[in-house]
Amino acid sequence: MKASWRKPAGAITILLLILVWVVLVASFSSQIGALPILIQMVIYVVLGIVWITPLKPLLRWMETGNWRLPPS
Repeated sequence: MKASWRKPAGAITILLLILVWVVLVASFSSQIGALPILIQMVIYVVLGIVWITPLKPLLRWMETGNWRLPPS
């Protein structure tokens, strides 16, 4: 079985996505830090979940080469 270039490319893309997301969220940390603690918690929980959204199609592409599910 021949090794695919998609898996290393996808892994690098995931790492870059995490890096960009961390820098983006950290750039707003002073504004978020000024909010009440419960609102901060909600914001950080939502931001911690949102970055996962683009991973499903990326992982699908890494495995199959297609971004979308085939029509059923």
